[in-house]
Amino acid sequence: MSLDHRLTAEHEELRRTVEEFAHDVIAPKIGDFYERHEFPYEIVREMGRMGLFGLPFPEEYGGMGGDYLALGIALEELARVDSSVAITLEAGVSLGAMPVYRFGTEEQKQRWLPKLCSGEALGAFGLTEPDGGSDAGGTRTTAVLDEATGEWVINGSKCFITNSGTDITELVTVTAVTGRKENGTPRISAIIVPSGTPGFTVAAPYSKVGWNASDTRELSFSDVRVPAANLLGEEGRGYAQFLRILDEGRIAISALSTGLAQGCVDESLKYAKERHAFGKPIGANQAIQFKIADMETRAHMARIGWRDAASRLVAGEPFKKEAAIAKLYSSTVAVDNAREATQIHGGYGFMNEYPVARMWRDSKILEIGEGTSEVQRMLIARELGMDA
Repeated sequence: MSLDHRLTAEHEELRRTVEEFAHDVIAPKIGDFYERHEFPYEIVREMGRMGLFGLPFPEEYGGMGGDYLALGIALEELARVDSSVAITLEAGVSLGAMPVYRFGTEEQKQRWLPKLCSGEALGAFGLTEPDGGSDAGGTRTTAVLDEATGEWVINGSKCFITNSGTDITELVTVTAVTGRKENGTPRISAIIVPSGTPGFTVAAPYSKVGWNASDTRELSFSDVRVPAANLLGEEGRGYAQFLRILDEGRIAISALSTGLAQGCVDESLKYAKERHAFGKPIGANQAIQFKIADMETRAHMARIGWRDAASRLVAGEPFKKEAAIAKLYSSTVAVDNAREATQIHGGYGFMNEYPVARMWRDSKILEIGEGTSEVQRMLIARELGMDA
């Protein structure tokens, strides 16, 4: 494959469009939403009108006919300004709509994708459980098929689910144990649960350290009944399907992490020119110059990493290892750059009115969500043939 990860004219036009939107529309408003822990519905609607939620999907389902690289470009530019908005897009596309597109029947795609692609509705991905964490294969939520009514009866709970409780959340795809294999291991399936289904309870939003303008909730299912036709993909293949979705999602999270890392460079450059100490801009000091040079280097290498993984995915080549590498490195870089940007800003870096304070708070979850850094190292080692 080509190692040239420079953008095509079409992708560069998308990048500039999203960059302009992020700076002109999101930047002036998002701080207030963040402080109020409020979901920015109007911004999300505008993102929908721009076609961002439909970027990697075919036009026949209401998408833009783009690819995963296009989604990553949009996520990076959004996250340069704010990660709450970026994660809303990332989860809505790669975790909400993508499972339906990858594994759904034609009827399921026609029913759900047009609204998800337009941003009129959001989907969520119900994998993590209170006792599950990284061990998603230890799912305890169950779904039993009631032969008499032709319905799945679901019981259990999920936690840390993004986009699961907004006013425009349309569905949550959940993993549940639907039986046992001959060796006694669970058969895990994926089932679509529409919002508002009786017995499906959405808890109040979490009080979080960061991503305060995004929606994250715990979900519970008490004898929730949905049609048998809501099974997504093959019965017993839900866990394998979601692993594929997570492989792709790591590329998207890597692009988001890169955006946050680059946003820290942007803000630090601006501050270093404006802030004076001892009669000169602090950017005239070599110590500050070296910090920012290192930050830019890290962001640049993270960008190459996620674009490489995305290019492999788009080309239909194996990408699992590259996605794990990109996710591991870019999330580490985001945390490092956020720490340095806060240090460059001094006391002002601890004030919420400055974007770097938001970036500092938002960065840590990137080393945890969609596979911890430890899990990424396990995946990379396994791909190198070191599986136990």
